[in-house]
Amino acid sequence: MGERAAAGGGKWVDVAPERLARWLENFERRHGPYGETGLTLIAEDGATATWQTPPGAGEATTMAELIERAQQPRKIGLLLARKGAVAAGIADGPELTSSKVDRNYVQGRTAAGGWSQQRFARRRDNQAKAAASDGAGIVGRVLLPAVRDISALVTGGDRAAVEAILSAPQLAPLAAVRAERFLDVPEPRHAVLVSAVAGARAVSVLVREPA
Repeated sequence: MGERAAAGGGKWVDVAPERLARWLENFERRHGPYGETGLTLIAEDGATATWQTPPGAGEATTMAELIERAQQPRKIGLLLARKGAVAAGIADGPELTSSKVDRNYVQGRTAAGGWSQQRFARRRDNQAKAAASDGAGIVGRVLLPAVRDISALVTGGDRAAVEAILSAPQLAPLAAVRAERFLDVPEPRHAVLVSAVAGARAVSVLVREPA
């Protein structure tokens, strides 16, 4: 799955729950036998792999617990928002079982100055507020009825847009189960929402190669 550079060195790697055993085999083949210190693996050649439990899987203190929890069936809510576009859905394991995608026009920023700039700014602000309100309505219809069944809400897209939607008072139960993970996704469409399921379920590991 995806890889990204980590602050302070190394890289974050996202691993599908079903591929954890294979990933560990490959890590040992590349770096030699390893020992475990909590959720950190330290290989013979000095390479390390520090794991995080995925959203909604609860806490784990050993790799065996992490693998078991990551592979347990669970439902995850998803909310993606960017530039007036919103996508909400529920994933049951790797499958997206329900979803809704919508888009509201939000005017781009303008380089004009003076009164014209202020007028455009007010219009854009009103459009953004309307988009957030409509987004909150969609999220409420799709996710609120299932809030007791989902183990976590994973968000992504543009943070300001997501925060504006989740600030709606009626969505407080969803905000309460929001995971720390934030997905970097393009403008939400149905295909983007389907692809986001893998990122929401993945187990993240920080890999640092030997010096």
